[in-house]
Amino acid sequence: MMPQPSPGAAPNPQAQPPAQQYPHQPMAAPPPALPPHQQWMMMMQQQQQQQQQQQQPAARPVPPPAGWLPQPVPPPVPSQVQQYPAAGPYSANEIKSLWIGDLQPNMDENYLFSCFAHTGEVVTAKVIRNKQTGFSEGYGFIEFASRAAAERVLQTYNGSLMPNSDQNFRMNWATLGPGEKRQDGGQDYTIFVGDLAADVTDYLLQETFRAIYSSVKGAKVVTDRMTGRSKGYGFIKFGDEAEQLRAMTEMNGRYCSSRPMRIGPAANKKTGIAQSYQNAPEQNGSGTHGENDPNNTTIFVGALDPSVTDDVLRQVFGQFGELHSVKIPAGKRCGFVHFVNRASAEQALQVLNGTQLGGQSIRLSWGRSPSNKQALVSEQAQWNSGYYGYSQGYEGYGYVPPQDPNAYYGGYPGYNYQQPQQ
Repeated sequence: MMPQPSPGAAPNPQAQPPAQQYPHQPMAAPPPALPPHQQWMMMMQQQQQQQQQQQQPAARPVPPPAGWLPQPVPPPVPSQVQQYPAAGPYSANEIKSLWIGDLQPNMDENYLFSCFAHTGEVVTAKVIRNKQTGFSEGYGFIEFASRAAAERVLQTYNGSLMPNSDQNFRMNWATLGPGEKRQDGGQDYTIFVGDLAADVTDYLLQETFRAIYSSVKGAKVVTDRMTGRSKGYGFIKFGDEAEQLRAMTEMNGRYCSSRPMRIGPAANKKTGIAQSYQNAPEQNGSGTHGENDPNNTTIFVGALDPSVTDDVLRQVFGQFGELHSVKIPAGKRCGFVHFVNRASAEQALQVLNGTQLGGQSIRLSWGRSPSNKQALVSEQAQWNSGYYGYSQGYEGYGYVPPQDPNAYYGGYPGYNYQQPQQ
């Protein structure tokens, strides 16, 4: 008869089964010095941890099928919602909501939840709808449990392909939480940023300035409506005028991505920005300005000094490419520069808009050939023209719609200055 081991004593090695009987689990046995009751407690703890993990929501790499309804409160742990209330005005460091635009009519709250549910940090999702029709206005807001979670989503998804769609995510920071209204009376101070590299996004531009100026409210890189590609310029919005003025000099020539930025003034209007969109008639590429018409190579030049002649315009604009014609109508403080190719005209418009010529800051926009009688309109008629004419609700969250800067400030087709007073 073999002696039995006393409690707590190490087991007899001869009593253990041969290792070769368990070739597939050579290290599965617990440490020899661990008492049996402690082994049992460890197994129970592992089972409890596995059960808790199974209760967590599974990751959804792709949107669920049609008809899927999310739970009213997506975060897995109710206490997370209590830790991050949605009430109260947010400072720049407390913003936890993202604006999302370019939504198709079928992209509702369920779709937004499904896109980001795997993060486990979505608090609310809201698609803004028309009060009369109930149809989506094409944009919405997603609030996350923390700013860090919102920042990860913005960096990861902005510009990437949306699930079950052929378009990309278009996202940015929301300057207010969902459900809040913007306080009237706040002044915004905006600067123009040109010569941007093609890979510069809203987020990259914003963070480049926010790292130095704490009052930065947002950034907008202007993109082509048809292709979605950057046009090489954008805007930075400040809440503090002193920082705006500092940035005008300190950031000029500083690199953002692979190119140095060109900083210029932009009109700072307290009210009426959003209204210019809602009231402006929509125009297509064949309209007065032809901004989307690849065959249009004519630049309208406004606010000309009386001393400027055709030859002066030809000398200034000719450095950007071959010119077809230059014309300043008699008695008008405006002119038309007709380039041979579109690329030269685009470059001249971006570089020269707002520069000094004859003691005056010239204002550029797309025009028609002076051979067209309809093109010889008054300067104010061109200034009062607007683009596109729809709003995506940016005004409620610190943004105006992400359209062409020719309508960005007050409906004037030149993005650097306010339209003249009558």
